[in-house]
Amino acid sequence: MSSRRTTNIAGPLVAASFSAVLILSFPAGADDQGPGSGKGGKPVDAAPAGVRTTTTLPERISVDNKSGKTAITATVKNEGSKDSGRIRLLVVGFDGLTVKSVQGCDAIAKKDLPAGSNSGFSCPLDHLAAGASKSYAVDATFDLKKTGKICLPVQTSDGKKTFWQQGPVPFGTTNPSPNAPATPLLLGTDNTPAAPGGDELPRTGVGRDVLPLGAAGVSLLVAGTAGLWWSRRRPAAGEARQA
Repeated sequence: MSSRRTTNIAGPLVAASFSAVLILSFPAGADDQGPGSGKGGKPVDAAPAGVRTTTTLPERISVDNKSGKTAITATVKNEGSKDSGRIRLLVVGFDGLTVKSVQGCDAIAKKDLPAGSNSGFSCPLDHLAAGASKSYAVDATFDLKKTGKICLPVQTSDGKKTFWQQGPVPFGTTNPSPNAPATPLLLGTDNTPAAPGGDELPRTGVGRDVLPLGAAGVSLLVAGTAGLWWSRRRPAAGEARQA
């Protein structure tokens, strides 16, 4: 997938208001992220027989208090008994979390982002073998004055089906440390910003339950623990030619 090519997002994205994970910042280093977790993930569309894709995120990360930088490791796995076929992993940021780059992946054009998100990348995968996994280094920033979420959908290469989706899941801390070099964030924790106003989070993102279709025909519906869906749409001609 060329970096000059516009990445179109399609297919349903189911996401619950699950708890989330993030990962370690630049000074903290990826080695301290702890084991990967699939918390906040669930199957969506039926995968081909013998294919079972999942994702994991770190259990903890660290955000540099001066720069806001953090590093995240996103991993996709095929826990089935057969080759996955051509699939793609999306890495999408919400609210205080902004995805800046994902190694080996293409940025999703702003007009093609799902409503409510602020950034995203598409990572094509050709035939993930049974039992195999692939990890991606994600550079991001986190605004510690806000909440933040990340979402990892695994789709067919044309985006028509979503086999698995982790998130959007929150990550953060209930014990901010503004005077320290970095703030550790934990998976499954809503972020509480440091004082002043530390006990009340600013409202971020779209404040409606149902979000309208964006320019790319993608909608995001936030429905509490029931999850959210991104609407299906016909893949662009360019996508079809390269699928």
